[in-house]
Amino acid sequence: MPLADAIATPDGKQRYVRRLFATIADRYDLITVLLSYGQDQRWKRRLVALAAPRAGSRAVDLATGTGDIAFQLAAAGADVVGLDVTHRMIELAHAKASALDRAPSFMVGDMIALPFADASFDLATAGYGLRNVPDLRAAIAEIHRVLRRGGTALSLDFNRPSNPIVCAVYLAYLNMTGAILGWMLHRDADTYRYIPASIRNYPGAEGVARLFEAQGFDRVVCRSLLGGLMTIHVARKSRGAS
Repeated sequence: MPLADAIATPDGKQRYVRRLFATIADRYDLITVLLSYGQDQRWKRRLVALAAPRAGSRAVDLATGTGDIAFQLAAAGADVVGLDVTHRMIELAHAKASALDRAPSFMVGDMIALPFADASFDLATAGYGLRNVPDLRAAIAEIHRVLRRGGTALSLDFNRPSNPIVCAVYLAYLNMTGAILGWMLHRDADTYRYIPASIRNYPGAEGVARLFEAQGFDRVVCRSLLGGLMTIHVARKSRGAS
């Protein structure tokens, strides 16, 4: 089945993404460096700086992968839970955590059905997570539910540029680079072609900001990175929200 067809429906995308990340988990840290032009860790540090975690604040890092953002939040003093739908990612995060005195806890779980009580966290973060969920509105609604009043959600992800020429060149570059990396690392050129395919179906930075607002967040800000090719969203749950 062509990739575009495989991710065209929520159920199809869910199945595809779960298989994909189980396949790439052991190469995930390498790929984030290569596809971010070596900027991945800097962007994640920027997200954590914007989050400004306080000692003792509670944070959940969604789509945690191998735990990069979760570890940075914990180092800043937050009590952190890292959650990912891919079991192998959580195994790798646990392996990293074993060498640290202060580390997050990690668990397998789904962003669109979070296993937490209402108003459990002061912060919710996601690195390259929202673009991959099968139902973006449901994921943002769940983030809103588990945040306390006045809590903050932050998301780092690829953007879909609004300029059609820039967008076309950007997606062509990601498609070519993804094909090369997919063949070199997995002998499957389609492995990382998923990234440009997912961006084509993504509402882009402003569209995601409107979805945050529609779910009850206010003071939604888009922080542009790499000339607008990447974005950090910062959204605060109203103190009057339930």
